[in-house]
Amino acid sequence: MSTLKIAIQKSGRLNEDSIQILKDCGISINNGNDQLKAEATNFPLEVLFLRNSDIPQYLIDGVVDVAILGDNLLVEKGQNIQVVEKLGFSKCKVSVAVPKTFQYNSIQDLEGLRIATSYPNTVLNYFKSKNVTVELHQISGSVEIAPNIGLSDAIVDIVSSGSTLFKNNLKEVEVILKSEAVLAVSPSISNENQIILDKLLFRIQSVLKARKSKYILMNIPNNKIEEISKILPVLKSLTVMPLAEEGWSSVHSVIEEETFWDVIDKLKNAGAEGILVCPIEKMVL
Repeated sequence: MSTLKIAIQKSGRLNEDSIQILKDCGISINNGNDQLKAEATNFPLEVLFLRNSDIPQYLIDGVVDVAILGDNLLVEKGQNIQVVEKLGFSKCKVSVAVPKTFQYNSIQDLEGLRIATSYPNTVLNYFKSKNVTVELHQISGSVEIAPNIGLSDAIVDIVSSGSTLFKNNLKEVEVILKSEAVLAVSPSISNENQIILDKLLFRIQSVLKARKSKYILMNIPNNKIEEISKILPVLKSLTVMPLAEEGWSSVHSVIEEETFWDVIDKLKNAGAEGILVCPIEKMVL
């Protein structure tokens, strides 16, 4: 039987979230400490725990069929690799940062200066698009320290909360791109493994939809059902069940988390009472 090989980061910010989404898809993985390969016990999946920067090449070479990685890494090393799903976690930015004392007005202020980064292709393409010439210093790890030790005038690196920049007396001045975890597929994936990937992708999309949604129940007067139905963005139609108290019904629906509070305010103003909101584990459409 064919087995789908998936690469995830062996340590760091992406590792835990990648394992969690597979678990939320109902996939059990027997992975011990420092294990570099693990088999799923209930799905035809083999997980390879790899160094993050190596994953794009593994996809290109067909060593793995799919991978969970930051799309910033694909911009840097794997432009021809197809992204089949954005996963919504490990969001960050690839940004230009300079010392806090640097008088920055525009990107042209960096003309001719030294830029330290672990993302040389991204940096060169960005500054070329801005018609700015810079001197590149490619380093790996601890990029933020480069200006403090005189190695560079500025840096380009991943920024999440910005706390690391603050601790190193740096300030963010330009955002080159925004990134998040994605599911990427090798161009040489076999037809047999594509079928397995389609099954995995269906599960992932169900989990992602559930994460973005809430199940909502409320009591409303029967004469308000039509008004309430115009407020709720339901999948098909409302679930309406009569209550023991005459003239009232219990209404069930699904709302998206990003519009949650606006919808709740409208429901209360329309006469909804006893509103109960519950998380959704999976949503199969």
